[in-house]
Amino acid sequence: MNITVEVGDLTRVEADAVVNAANSTLLGGGGVDGALHAAAGPRLLEACRRLRNTTHRDGLDVGDAVATPAFDLPASWVIHTVGPNLHRGQDDPALLASCFARSLDVAAELDVHSVAFPAVSGGAYGWPMTDVARIAVMTCRAWFAEHPDGSPEEVRFVVLDERVRDVFDAALRPV
Repeated sequence: MNITVEVGDLTRVEADAVVNAANSTLLGGGGVDGALHAAAGPRLLEACRRLRNTTHRDGLDVGDAVATPAFDLPASWVIHTVGPNLHRGQDDPALLASCFARSLDVAAELDVHSVAFPAVSGGAYGWPMTDVARIAVMTCRAWFAEHPDGSPEEVRFVVLDERVRDVFDAALRPV
């Protein structure tokens, strides 16, 4: 198990799977969601529409995750997860933790080696970055403790700037 943080562009990360901070419609949006949809090309939206027409007719629930191929991204898979929106009163840390745990569950089902996460709910959804980092790191560590011999083996948090990297670095320090 290896957990790291880096400043970078999630649309250019070479990992087996990248996690999309999606909205519940799965049909694209702003921020990470919009960037991944734009970089992956129109087939990603088509794949998400198929999910909406079949297994996720009402959209994806907050805290859940589902995968699609990554199409034009360097990754093989996009794992879509819907983070809680603090501005809408979704302030339960368990919902945020579920985003990371369910994404790792999906990654394990896909048998991938590496997963790259953004700071789910830390942008437009209003969660304080210190909370996002603490919950993300704690959840990933707990998931790995419960699945010591499984995949994925590597988690990378890919963040947009040095300030956020410093917050995740602090969360990664041994307790």
